[in-house]
Amino acid sequence: MLERGRAPRTCEAYRRDLAGYCDVLSSRNRSPETAGEEDITAFLRHEQNRGMAPASVKRVMTVVRTFHQFLVMEGLRPDDPGSHVELPTVPKAVPKALSEAEVEAVLNAVVGNDPVSRRDRALLEVLYGTGMRIGELVGMSMADLDMGGATVRVLGKGRKDRVLPVGRCAREALAAWLVPAGRGEMEPERWRSPHDGESVWLNQRGGRLSRQGAWGVVKKRARQAGLGAKVSPHVFRHSYATHLLDRGADIRAVQELLGHASISTTQVYTMLSTEKLWKAYRDAHPRAVLKR
Repeated sequence: MLERGRAPRTCEAYRRDLAGYCDVLSSRNRSPETAGEEDITAFLRHEQNRGMAPASVKRVMTVVRTFHQFLVMEGLRPDDPGSHVELPTVPKAVPKALSEAEVEAVLNAVVGNDPVSRRDRALLEVLYGTGMRIGELVGMSMADLDMGGATVRVLGKGRKDRVLPVGRCAREALAAWLVPAGRGEMEPERWRSPHDGESVWLNQRGGRLSRQGAWGVVKKRARQAGLGAKVSPHVFRHSYATHLLDRGADIRAVQELLGHASISTTQVYTMLSTEKLWKAYRDAHPRAVLKR
C-alpha cells in the first residue's frame, strides 16, 4: 500500500483489516495461503454481523481481495480465491452541505484580531475557499503559497500535487495571519524541527497544527455559530463543491479542484443541485403537482 502512495493512517487501517481477516481464517483452521472463496465469504458475513456499515464492509473486502491479488503476484499461491466474491452494494449517500448563509455564520463567528482569531479566520476561509481536505490543509507549507499568483499547491491522495486558486476573502485572511501580529506571535524562540517552521498553521505552543487541532478549530467556531453538530472540515469541502455547482461551475472543473480521480465521485454533488431544482420547480410551477 505504501507503494501506491497511501497515507500512513490508511496503511494502519489496512493492517487492522487484514489482522481481523487472519483471525477469522485462524478460527477456521485456514491461512491466507490456503483460504478458499467460502472462507472469504464467511469473513464477509462475520463483518456484516458485527453491524459494520455497508461502506466499511466494502472497504474491508476490497483490502482482502487486493491482498489475495498480491499473494498471486508474488507467487505465494497459484490462484485468487477472492476474484469471484462480490462486494456488498453501498447506497450512494448525498453529502451534507451547509447553506451559504450557514457558512457565513461560521466564518463570522470569529471575532477579534488576536493571533488565534487571525489563524482561525484564515483557516476557515481557506477550507471553504479552496475545498481542500483537512490533511491537505495541515500539510501546507509556506513555500506552497503564492500570494501574488493567488494559488496554493497541495499534496493530495496518492501523493498527487494540484494547484488551487485562492479567492480574495481567503487571501485577505491569510495576509492578516501571516504577519508578526498573527503567526509571528505564535512562533517559538527555537523551532522543534524545520518541518514546524515551514508550516502555515501553528498551534499555541509554536508547533505545526495537527489534524486534531484543525478539527478543534472548526468545531469550536461552528458551536459559536450554533451549528456545532452539523459542521466538520469535510462538510466545508462538501459545501464548497455544492455551491460551485449551484452557481454553474463545470463538473469537470470541480473534479479537478477537489482532486477526485473519478468523475463519478464528483457526480454525487450534482444530486444535491438536482434536488434543489426539483424543489424549486414543484414549489413554483402551477402545474408541477397534481391538485386534489
